[in-house]
Amino acid sequence: MGRYFGTDGFRGEANVDLTVEHAYQVGRFLGWYYGQKKKEERCRIVIGKDTRRSSYMFEYSLVAGLTASGADVFLLHVTTTPSVSHVIRTEDFDCGIMISASHNPYYDNGIKLINGDGEKMDEGVISLVEDYLDGKLMLDGEILEQLPMASGDAIGCIIDDVAGRDHYAQHLISLVQHSFQGKRVALDCANGSAWKLAPQIFEALGAEVHTIHANPDGLNINMVAGSTHIGALQRYVLENHMDVGFAFDGDADRCLAVDENGNVVTGDHIMYLYGCYLKS
Repeated sequence: MGRYFGTDGFRGEANVDLTVEHAYQVGRFLGWYYGQKKKEERCRIVIGKDTRRSSYMFEYSLVAGLTASGADVFLLHVTTTPSVSHVIRTEDFDCGIMISASHNPYYDNGIKLINGDGEKMDEGVISLVEDYLDGKLMLDGEILEQLPMASGDAIGCIIDDVAGRDHYAQHLISLVQHSFQGKRVALDCANGSAWKLAPQIFEALGAEVHTIHANPDGLNINMVAGSTHIGALQRYVLENHMDVGFAFDGDADRCLAVDENGNVVTGDHIMYLYGCYLKS
């Protein structure tokens, strides 16, 4: 366990435990670090966020730090954590950042760092980020208190990358081998990252889609909704005679299902089904 980053990133109450200054400094370090690795080329970093009110604040702070260090920043806007990982792997990004506190209430937030393979950032890099946050980053035997600022045309660009999010949706659709035509599917989007993406994907597959908790206002993410409050989806499936239901958490990297009888299909059950499928 690191000084700031735990198993799920740097997480805490927005502007209490995790502040805009932290986000700016994380951006400054990552832009500098990956810029040093690329040498002749500008590094490319992609950012996604969930629907919390503070996610926008942290996005702007990270972008300021990254571009000030010379990185080009691609914004997926509100999207899921798995989509950020996919875009990093398939579109040649140096790393990515997801702004989310997952299933936590709206007043918390977090910064998840993802490496160039679309996986959790290497512990060695996270340790360097924490050294910089603590003013203890060493370079050539000396403490590097301030990182160099980019200037002129070396300042980073900001690119709207909604297309990257669309590519992820198209990828998921391409994986499905059977039509959902005639299936009644209920989705509990937790007023979070999946609120637009999940219904679009199931509708494209032919399902009759019913959504609950798909009206985010910045304050209602995970509020008696989503995979941590599965009861709402169970009731909806039974009362509306749905064939199946899926519940996501705030950043949609967690999913539970409900069958037509209202029984919960847990993550363990889902992994078992995946295992059987892969074995076959």
